[in-house]
Amino acid sequence: MDREQVRQRLDDLVSRYRETVGRTASQPGLQQRVRALASFQSRRLAATYAELRANGRYRDAVDFFLADLYGPHDLSDRDEQVIRALDKLKRFLPSAALDALLRAFELHVLTIELDAATAAQLTDERQPDAISYAVAYRATGQVEDRDRQIALVDDIGRLLDSLAQRPEVGIAIRIARGPAHAAGYGQLQDFLERGYAAFKRMGGATEFLAVIERRERELMQRLLSGGH
Repeated sequence: MDREQVRQRLDDLVSRYRETVGRTASQPGLQQRVRALASFQSRRLAATYAELRANGRYRDAVDFFLADLYGPHDLSDRDEQVIRALDKLKRFLPSAALDALLRAFELHVLTIELDAATAAQLTDERQPDAISYAVAYRATGQVEDRDRQIALVDDIGRLLDSLAQRPEVGIAIRIARGPAHAAGYGQLQDFLERGYAAFKRMGGATEFLAVIERRERELMQRLLSGGH
């Protein structure tokens, strides 16, 4: 992907991100339902992958996915750092690292879009239960976007796995720690460090990623077909 393609892709994501965040923030009721939905989904994910997390080999990777990719935390500071830094980082980051960052940003944009659309289908600002969540999920639809969301998780995992097998990438990330924090890109730097370390400790992510993809697709099909 050349510089102009990166810029165009980033510009599109930034526009989507700011539009969704702004629209959600302007509707207090919707904002509250989005938070409740994110909390419900966080609990669901923790339960879905509890036994995987209990395996020491996968614990750090599960924590990384739950906190840094799928988590309910406010990632706006990190996203704003991506917006400011990506064009500069292209000069010295390995292409796989740049692609992982872009896809992580796209995943978060897509997640907040889907969360806002699903939360709009909820009738209560309290945390949904499995049944009300399933009803809102089906009413929202957007199957292609949900499919893309799952694919992005797999893509990011494969990119991080490939980077974790290159010791020179780990050295470059450590060297960048001080300058990144000094330049105001600390959360972005921490994201890269956590992802690299988690996948390096795992020593191969094929089985881990296959489990995540299978379970998320099974859940999607179950919800769409009327289950919960």
